[in-house]
Amino acid sequence: MTLVGAAETAAWIGIPVSRIPGPLEPDEADLLGRARDGDREAAHRLGRLCAERDDRLGARHWWERAAQAGNVDSAYNLGLWHRMHGTTEEAVGWFEAAAATGDTDAATNLASLLLERRGDAAGARLWFERAAENGSRHASRRLALLCEDQGDGMGARRWHFRAALDGDLRSAHDLGFLGYTAGDEAEASHWWEYAARGGHAEAAYHLALLLHTARDAKGAEGFYRLAARADHPGAAFRLGDLALTRGDLRTALACFERAAHTGSQEASRMAGLICLRLDDRLSAAHWFGRSAADDPEAAYRFGSLLVSEHNDLKGARHWFRRAAERGHQAAQAELRKVLPLTGGCVETEGCLLDPPPPYWTRPAEPEQAARAELAVAAARRRGDAAAEPAALVEILGTWDLVARESLSRGLPDVPTGGMVGGAVGGMVELLARTSGLHLAAIEHLGLVRATLLRPGTAPWPTPAEVEHVLGTARDLRSHFGLR
Repeated sequence: MTLVGAAETAAWIGIPVSRIPGPLEPDEADLLGRARDGDREAAHRLGRLCAERDDRLGARHWWERAAQAGNVDSAYNLGLWHRMHGTTEEAVGWFEAAAATGDTDAATNLASLLLERRGDAAGARLWFERAAENGSRHASRRLALLCEDQGDGMGARRWHFRAALDGDLRSAHDLGFLGYTAGDEAEASHWWEYAARGGHAEAAYHLALLLHTARDAKGAEGFYRLAARADHPGAAFRLGDLALTRGDLRTALACFERAAHTGSQEASRMAGLICLRLDDRLSAAHWFGRSAADDPEAAYRFGSLLVSEHNDLKGARHWFRRAAERGHQAAQAELRKVLPLTGGCVETEGCLLDPPPPYWTRPAEPEQAARAELAVAAARRRGDAAAEPAALVEILGTWDLVARESLSRGLPDVPTGGMVGGAVGGMVELLARTSGLHLAAIEHLGLVRATLLRPGTAPWPTPAEVEHVLGTARDLRSHFGLR
């Protein structure tokens, strides 16, 4: 919020622009005389002049004279003055005086202070509502977010809707997530497209993910491109994935490299894999090396290149160990081979004696990856904790993998009943019976999977819940001898 009447070049930091610009009186002495005689407009302008000269005490003095005489703009400026100086009670008083006259900026500032400094949500909501009803788009959005915090879904939708129609693309984006979380994908698509066409890159990206879940790769690609124009790293990665599906390695490589330059470890690994397919081992080593510290597959590939290209067994041992410690089984096998050749001993390697849970190396189905990413984005939108997308992809992929394995082994027909409902409930019973795992654990896995695939059926899974379910998924894969 800005100071009423301050020039654009004001020295007072934090108050750069005027709400009601206007020239100062040319005769400063006359201005001072009129202010002393009780002219509230002159006192207000004199306070403005002091603010522009960074005379804070002078500004406060003259604005108080003007505000006490009924000048609303001076009351508003005093609210800003006291907020900047940490005198909250005085700021609240002056904002309240201005807000009582219908000033929407003062009402919005007052609501923010009540919420942030006093924790007075009820008072904040009252003033946000007054400002929003009087046409403040900013107040509408703040009110919508407050309603979300209070669990008032109807209120949140109403005020996000008001802000979105007034041009706030962030609220349109939020409306998309409210629709998606409630299971209304048509509403999510509507608002994300509205925001995307207005230039909101995140909305374009999330709409593309939603289209991907519906297997509309062509429609998704258009919105990925829209997001990529704003340098959205996820969009560049997804475009690389689509190009790779078409067999266009050069385009895929360019997209993955673009995403990798924004810090995406997964994109670095994919760039390395494509370089291998193009027989460009030097570039492959570069990209694997960039992500090897945090990506087990990249560490394994980097170690393999060190052996094949440079016969660097000690360097390879280091990277094989890094990958093996994260459960990469191929890296564990290679580490067993190079240890004796480099003076090491298998008996001293904890990751070989007590291997960690197996690292999920299977490529994600595009639809599953999109569902996982949308679930994480929905959970994190308001700062809530959420698992990583890779963990959710592993849960979805494991279920499909073990279901196919069960059918391929000719296990008994899936029962028609079940606690989760239909075939899914039947699969829960079948997997519990054949694996020896507890029925409730597998049912929990099925429920989390259902929530990811059909939003709105249950709250998003918490990180602790995901960690628990991942244990069940890995036990299932171990039972069937699957990686």
